[in-house]
Amino acid sequence: MANVSAINALFDLSGKTALVTGASSGLGRQAAIVLAQAGANVVGIARRADALAETKKLVGDAFTGITADLANRSEWDGLVDRVNPIYGAPDILVHAAGINTRQDADSVTPEGWDVTLSLNLSAPFFISQAFVPFMKAKGWGRIVNFASLQSYRAFTSGISYGASKGGVAQMTRAMAEAWSKDGITANAIGPGFFRTELTAVVFADPERAARNAAQTCIGRNGEPEDMSGPLLFLASNASAYITGQILMVDGGFTAK
Repeated sequence: MANVSAINALFDLSGKTALVTGASSGLGRQAAIVLAQAGANVVGIARRADALAETKKLVGDAFTGITADLANRSEWDGLVDRVNPIYGAPDILVHAAGINTRQDADSVTPEGWDVTLSLNLSAPFFISQAFVPFMKAKGWGRIVNFASLQSYRAFTSGISYGASKGGVAQMTRAMAEAWSKDGITANAIGPGFFRTELTAVVFADPERAARNAAQTCIGRNGEPEDMSGPLLFLASNASAYITGQILMVDGGFTAK
């Protein structure tokens, strides 16, 4: 007979603190919800105070939002001093903030390229670098990056986004090599087409959304709730011997 309490303990985040970027909507908000449900205290970072307040309503007292524009490098400085006093230094980092300018190769601007690489690739690394010393001191940490279908596939109007997400895949492997010996695992989730603010332009076109669904093995696009299990797995003791991996949560899109 299975020891249910032992199984549950693998996913229990009681006493842990999580920092979630992009917690104001979409998959970042879903991350905040599920980590809090598993027992963690969650600090969410996003640009919009009103949207963070909505996340607070959904999560409850285990959530505190702080505003910052993480595409702006100057706002990375001082995050440790803003975050650590709330619930203590984070044990879990979830880098869900992202941007997709949807510029085709002939139309990419330096400004669009820079903001995409800054938010999607540079911010997850340097924010992690700032908090890793506290994880090392505890001998335990979880870093969950967000990769993409475009970590592996080339999409129209996606060259800067794809470059950033290809970088996330390699950065995740390099983070694992650097920090896993200190008890810190680094993995990434690669979402398929999920119904979020970032993909609103896709879902606004029913035919396009249907084509994307048809390209999956499951036959539908993702909903935020589909992210809960994979994210909790990578943020908990259940994935203790997994590091440097990209888990594609895409309904089998990349399997075809």
